[in-house]
Amino acid sequence: SEEAIVAGGCFWGIEHHLSRLPGVLNVEVGYIGGELHSPTYDDVCRGDTGHYEAARVIFDREKTNYFTVLQRFFEIHDPTQQTGQGPDLGPQYKSAVFYYNEEQHHTLQVLIKALVENGYAVATQLKAVTPFWSAEDIHQHYYMKHNKIPYCHQPVTRFK
Repeated sequence: SEEAIVAGGCFWGIEHHLSRLPGVLNVEVGYIGGELHSPTYDDVCRGDTGHYEAARVIFDREKTNYFTVLQRFFEIHDPTQQTGQGPDLGPQYKSAVFYYNEEQHHTLQVLIKALVENGYAVATQLKAVTPFWSAEDIHQHYYMKHNKIPYCHQPVTRFK
């Protein structure tokens, strides 16, 4: 298996869409990027911890790959929005990808180049991975538990 960590607005919507991608084994929501040790949802929602609401995607490399997972990520959120996603505004909702190695970083650069060539002013930040803190159980698989659908993530074809 391999992992990808992405942030693009409310982590519930990211989890909902990426968990449906063939080859994805699990999606866990949590927090990444800040300095606070073991942050909580309330901490991160304040917007002053430096953390992002994020999703850690574990996928089977024999059934999918990093490129496919990240391509889907770029199509389920707006990578051009600089202040958050949809109605969720603040630094904790900005678009970012946390890469584990140079191969993932290169793949991200290829995807972003394709988006730019398709006319998108990409605001997604690329960052080396930092500690990922799992969110509280109430936030894991939120839409499935509550029989709801995401309100700020809508799939849009962005790659030709």
